[in-house]
Amino acid sequence: MHPGIEYLRLVETKASSKLLIASRRLITTFIGISNLSKAMKTKIILTIALFGILTTSFGQQSPNWDKWSWLMGEWAGEGTGQPGVGGGTFTFKTDLNKKILVRKGQTEFPATGDKPAVIHKDLMIIYPDYKGNPSKAIYFDNEGHTINYSITYADKSISLTSDKTPNVPVFRLTYTLLNNEMVNTKFEMSQDGEKFSTYIEGKSKKTK
Repeated sequence: MHPGIEYLRLVETKASSKLLIASRRLITTFIGISNLSKAMKTKIILTIALFGILTTSFGQQSPNWDKWSWLMGEWAGEGTGQPGVGGGTFTFKTDLNKKILVRKGQTEFPATGDKPAVIHKDLMIIYPDYKGNPSKAIYFDNEGHTINYSITYADKSISLTSDKTPNVPVFRLTYTLLNNEMVNTKFEMSQDGEKFSTYIEGKSKKTK
């Protein structure tokens, strides 16, 4: 195997798309032209090496999930709020070689009076910034909602607050560790991003 091709494969794992394309062009030129002067070949090799350093520098750091460790696993619980009394389950598991954290949940609210039964399903992806800090999340559910969250951490709690959008309430989702096998989950809403009211709250127990 030509050393240029071998180098490309090493660089490719961390390169940004623009730098990778430039690296490909340089290596292809180096391999395909055999009648260049020694000085010119040396310049090309040095340029390729520089691209390798740049792509490594711009590579995103691996995320650290330590602050989420107590939430990982499978949970079951009950909650009360504006939708009524319901029960459900949710999970937190890493995916894509531990590059993201995925929450999947399902909550069922039985029919009461004139309200039909409701089954709520949702999926949320927590992802890191370039320093490897899990600072953002995006949420989807079967009712068509999409929410972008910013994440803050306290000693025994994690809060996800939605980005402010004109004419849309601000949402806040907070997980609080009660003990090794119990968490409290609270979902709040605010019109101004300052004064929040609880929409639903409940306790869940770790099952696995």
